[in-house]
Amino acid sequence: MPETPRVSSLFFSVPNWPGHLAGQHVDVRLTAPDGYSTQRSYSIAAAPDGERVELTIQRVPDGEVSPYLTGVYAVGDPVEIRGPVGGWFVWRPADTAPVLLVGGGSGIVPLMAMVRARSVAGSRVPFRLIYSVRTPADVFYADELRRRVRDDPGLDVSYVYTRSGPGPVGRIGVATVNSHGWPADFQPACYVCGPTGFVEAVSDILVALGHDPGRVRTERFGPTGG
Repeated sequence: MPETPRVSSLFFSVPNWPGHLAGQHVDVRLTAPDGYSTQRSYSIAAAPDGERVELTIQRVPDGEVSPYLTGVYAVGDPVEIRGPVGGWFVWRPADTAPVLLVGGGSGIVPLMAMVRARSVAGSRVPFRLIYSVRTPADVFYADELRRRVRDDPGLDVSYVYTRSGPGPVGRIGVATVNSHGWPADFQPACYVCGPTGFVEAVSDILVALGHDPGRVRTERFGPTGG
């Protein structure tokens, strides 16, 4: 299912899937007929849903895995999925603290899993999402986020456009996090995901605003060859 011109969500049926927590990821391995194999890690995009696993994948033009999965891969083609992986960068429905999600680009994927898990669980924990992305056309899950904000007063979403868009254009700064996040004395659980530089900058801002570093959980990614 296309999310943007360069991004697609794929759904896999994984027999005996043990279930997962929002924020976890999987390792996807592809093996060519000549035996060559390559592996990439992808965040799980959806709340637990039986044996179905949803991945949202951005195509990297010169990559080995993402162009195949988003352009060549067809229903029934073999693929190995190992997981779920990770236990730190996760949100559990039993958690009661307010939540701040800060995502850069494709870093929205595990955060969207948290938004969806909250809805499935019927949780009333208030969520705030700050989403940094190049342009409005690059927003993942745009229609779904719009619908969720409309129907759920406990979810607030703010966008920061770095290249072009309505309103001011620029990177996330102290004023953005201070205005659209939670005050530090609320002791929110903070989840930050995106490129390494983005994650480090946002984490520094949160700490500078008084947030407990132990309550700031991060997931970062860098160039991997796609």
